[in-house]
Amino acid sequence: MKFGPVAPADAIGGVTVHTLRRGALLLKKGTLIGDAEVAALTAAGVNEIVVVQLEQGDVSEDVAAASVAEAVAGEGVTVERAFTGRANLFAAQAGVLVVDREVVDRINRVDEAITFATLAAFKPVVEGEMIATVKIIPFGVAGSLRDAAVAAAHGGALTIAPYRIKRVGVVSTLLPGLAPKVIDKTLRVTAERLAPAGASIIAERRVAHDEIALAAAIEELLKLGAELVIVFGASAIADRRDVIPAAIDRIGGSIAHFGMPVDPGNLLLIGQAQDVPVLGAPGCARSPVENGFDWVLMRLLAGLAVSREDITGLGVGGLLMEIVTRPQPRVPVDAETSRRVAAIILAAGRSTRMGGPNKLLAELNGTPLVRIVVEQALASKATDVIVVTGHQADKVEAALGGLKIRVVHNPDFAQGLASSVKTGIAAVPAASDGAVVCLGDMPLVDARLLDRLIEAFAPDRGALIAVPVSDGRRGNPVLWSRRFFAELMTLDGDIGARHLIAKHSEAVAEVTVDGAGAFLDIDTPQALEDARRG
Repeated sequence: MKFGPVAPADAIGGVTVHTLRRGALLLKKGTLIGDAEVAALTAAGVNEIVVVQLEQGDVSEDVAAASVAEAVAGEGVTVERAFTGRANLFAAQAGVLVVDREVVDRINRVDEAITFATLAAFKPVVEGEMIATVKIIPFGVAGSLRDAAVAAAHGGALTIAPYRIKRVGVVSTLLPGLAPKVIDKTLRVTAERLAPAGASIIAERRVAHDEIALAAAIEELLKLGAELVIVFGASAIADRRDVIPAAIDRIGGSIAHFGMPVDPGNLLLIGQAQDVPVLGAPGCARSPVENGFDWVLMRLLAGLAVSREDITGLGVGGLLMEIVTRPQPRVPVDAETSRRVAAIILAAGRSTRMGGPNKLLAELNGTPLVRIVVEQALASKATDVIVVTGHQADKVEAALGGLKIRVVHNPDFAQGLASSVKTGIAAVPAASDGAVVCLGDMPLVDARLLDRLIEAFAPDRGALIAVPVSDGRRGNPVLWSRRFFAELMTLDGDIGARHLIAKHSEAVAEVTVDGAGAFLDIDTPQALEDARRG
């Protein structure tokens, strides 16, 4: 293949390497030079143009890309028509992508001109999803290199393993303290995981965390036709002799492997009973967030064997994320000092919905609303009380005269609620484990509610966000672990942090409340009047 500058008359049959602009003339990169292009170049006064010209034995970029792509495509894979030296490959059906890593490496080592990239091996894919691409770097390659890459493919590097397992049984073991709603959520999350594979839960059982009871439940699900059984233990598997592996062994099953170098997902167990795979799920499998459980589950649903070697080979790339619910370091702590929680009172708003007066200064039973809120925070177990001011800061401070609080001013209060949250979070003492964010216009939030939120805050048990709830509705205030301070500092505008609660749902501890205290904010004159009458 020739490459370099030539006179227009000598460029016929070549392809432009760069886009060329000269006056009204525009020749884009990759243009095939013919008589018309030579005439245009000459008329524009172009004396030299950089082109590539194929020589005898060369093949064009598109021909080479298409040849290699067709060679690597196996069952369940389609190839798109090559263009600009690229041929993309797609999944013809839903399933799990199976990649022959050795073949991919052999092709990429043939020559730097030929590249082949794929999605991660064993990734679940949907029909029509792009799974790989072959790209020829120059405008053409020697036919011998194309032939070597095709030969390296040895009849295929990529296949899609279609989902085969459709009937799944689930067993949940029970211990005191495990709420039924946790199991209900686990089943919903599991059903959502199975849905893309066309699988569903045919039956679920809830039994005591006991070897005999669990063994009987697994056997029952197998008799019902389950092609896969998933066991969610009320207590994590600690040993191959623990309840879940012992139950599998009791019914004549076997344990293939326990433990996995993927985090979250370490405590996964793979077993088999009556030729049906049985999964002992790690705790992270209760969360909808992708974790190591997904990696194994989707392979099994596609009918792919998961061996000990497969599991132990997952360590590189196996650290998926920090687990916010992971317990804090196991060090002795004093019961009274293990929950150092600051209270942040947001009192910077402009009260625009009140039509003029500052609602925080309006009185309820002779006391300004903001003072009521602050006094309740001072009466609670909060270790520090921080008040964020903004609009009419001097009047708000005057209303709080004599109270043992720390006042911080938010100069950007007009930008919305988020700026006040960030001001308050920035002022939390370094020794605090968390902060409960209170609104200055919610006078019915009392010290008892704040104390219940503080008591529900249990970092050692993964309860890192405490929220009051009534009839499924979440209210205020919300207590946040220090782990989330960095995310709270990214808030913007007049939007609160509800999306962060949804994002970290596995870290939420709900505190059931009665009455309107956690939901009533005084935003309008009518709301103030209703509060006074109540």
